[in-house]
Amino acid sequence: MERYFSPCPRGLEEALAAEVARFGAQAVTRVDGGVGFEGPIELAYVVNLESRLASRVLWRVGGGPYRDEREVNALARGIAWPTHFRADRTIRVDVAATRSPLRSLEFATLTVKDAVCDRFRDEQGKRPSVDKRMPDVRVHAYLAEREATFYLDTSGEPLFKRGWRRDAEEAPLRENLAAGLIALSGWKPGAPFLDFMCGSGTIAIEAASMAADRAPGLSRTFGFQKLAWFDGPAWQRLRQRARDRVKAAPSPPLVFASDRLSAAVAKTRANAALAQVDAFMSIEQADALERPAAAPFGVLIANPPYGIRLDDKARIAAMYPKLGDVLKARYAGWTAWLFTGDTELPKKIGLKADRRIPLWNGAIECRLYCYRVVSGKLDA
Repeated sequence: MERYFSPCPRGLEEALAAEVARFGAQAVTRVDGGVGFEGPIELAYVVNLESRLASRVLWRVGGGPYRDEREVNALARGIAWPTHFRADRTIRVDVAATRSPLRSLEFATLTVKDAVCDRFRDEQGKRPSVDKRMPDVRVHAYLAEREATFYLDTSGEPLFKRGWRRDAEEAPLRENLAAGLIALSGWKPGAPFLDFMCGSGTIAIEAASMAADRAPGLSRTFGFQKLAWFDGPAWQRLRQRARDRVKAAPSPPLVFASDRLSAAVAKTRANAALAQVDAFMSIEQADALERPAAAPFGVLIANPPYGIRLDDKARIAAMYPKLGDVLKARYAGWTAWLFTGDTELPKKIGLKADRRIPLWNGAIECRLYCYRVVSGKLDA
């Protein structure tokens, strides 16, 4: 059994743990910011292809106790790197630490890089080159207070890069965080879904991808394709099974997206087409404060502007009370979820939240607020 670690947006650890367990992962453990698990080497294919919530899939290749840079170097040099990838692959080394006694992460990174290259030189008389921008192979080291762990990144580019995005509206959410919002909402394909402040469409496109049962990694490549154990025919069979299960679009579609800005609507349409889920979506230009509900019931998820990345704080502050009035007046029978980094939102919107889920959007601490609207009022 191989050992893996998948980081994710903070607050999604429980959801990610349940997701990898569905893929067949064993010995699943949650820590702040990610999930550890075990499984066969083929599990790396599955999680990379199918996970909507993971940021990466890191494969553990070694580790042990350390006290200083010399011992970190010895641990890294003791790993049989040439059995994992060829010397003609380019590499990048990244080091993260928590309570490490080492004074410089930059020097620790250099130490690990030297160890990898020295192991190749000792065995083959040649060494891999470094490419910090687009490496073939990414080496990750994590330094705890007394323990160092080394990983090879089986993902390559982070998994929130689904392979379709070309452009983005201001302040976009990463795709795996958007998928996490949907997972936390409990929405299931077949029920109406609405994002009435869709921006570049990330949340609604993730919902449409779920409705299509389209694996999020179908349109991209992965780091494991550059590793020695990569089995091309097995990978192609897995991808073909994922392609074969993509569903036909319903008529009419049940995933709705709108925005007051024509440019945002145009970007959402373009992105939905690139993601190959446009047939699953109804996209229109409409102001969230004016549009009618898309159906008699459903799940609404929106990421209203909250003044951290956008400038017009006065306009945003004035919008929140109106948003609460709209939910009460037009969305009876809906469950509304609002994701924001503005801790003043509950005070401004005039509604009592049924749930408040802490999440992180990068370095921004946020909350996902749930409002259940019943008969034109909030069911608190």
